Amino acid sequence: MVKFMARRLGIAAIQILVVTTIVFVLLHMMPGDPVLTMLGSDVNHDPAVVEAIREELGLNESIPTQYFSWIKGIATGNMGKSYSEKIPVMEAIASRIPRTLELAFFALLLACLIGIPLGVISAIKRGSVIDTLLTMVASLGISTPVYVLGYLLVIVFALDVFKLGLPKMPASGYVDITKNVAEHYRRLILPTVTLSMGLAVSIIRMTRSSMLESMSGDYVIALRAKGVRKRKILIRHILRNSLIPVITVIGLQAGTLIGGTVLVENVFNWPGLSTLLVKAINYRDYPLIQGCIFVMASMAILTNLSVDLIYGVLDPRAR
Repeated sequence: MVKFMARRLGIAAIQILVVTTIVFVLLHMMPGDPVLTMLGSDVNHDPAVVEAIREELGLNESIPTQYFSWIKGIATGNMGKSYSEKIPVMEAIASRIPRTLELAFFALLLACLIGIPLGVISAIKRGSVIDTLLTMVASLGISTPVYVLGYLLVIVFALDVFKLGLPKMPASGYVDITKNVAEHYRRLILPTVTLSMGLAVSIIRMTRSSMLESMSGDYVIALRAKGVRKRKILIRHILRNSLIPVITVIGLQAGTLIGGTVLVENVFNWPGLSTLLVKAINYRDYPLIQGCIFVMASMAILTNLSVDLIYGVLDPRAR
């Protein structure tokens, strides 16, 4: 097990290094000058001033020199200073990442609470009307873009265009939990539901297929022949074995949730890490873009690493 964990940790470290290198190279290939963006590109500026700012920011150095300086900064916990936020990158990220993690956590929790029970019901009721309806809903949900679902929820619950008399929810904005707990969570509902639906659909499909595969196993027939109660077989054997691939899907999707919040945060104006990344891209804020993507990639890779380790604990064959 120690060798298994060490191998996975080594692979994760290499993946993070590769991702950060690709991001750095592609970022410096982007059109646009961050200095002119800061000063306003529609105005003629003194070349000496532009060059002085470029030298101050280290942009006059070669790309390899900038890259190794950035890697050294990551190793020491210093990602530089943001051009647009005027504060250290780590400070800017630290102020936003709890909001993104909160949104991702509740979306993942809601997706599990919806997906696993409905997947189990769909498998048990295979071929029934319930199974057909759940399959249709799953197909519709997986093909609906997250931003479309977000705007639909705003139309139905915030604007109440159809006059359905449903509880009215805030369409966008953020309220700090220390100022108003109830309003904070009210504004979290629509983004959470929007972000969780795609994951819930994937969990339903995987739970159903995994349950059906386990239900047709030889060990189930043997347990029934021994007279073991049907409910006991379902809970202690079928469901337990079926959850291994489901946990894998949940873990992989959890890693993508951090990056997947980009559209949701912008639709609902939720000031998380993703909206900070979009702002940094608009300002050509190299240190902040690199810092945001590094954190997002690291979280996704480490989440997948955690899934690998959990999978290795649950299933000895993986080791």
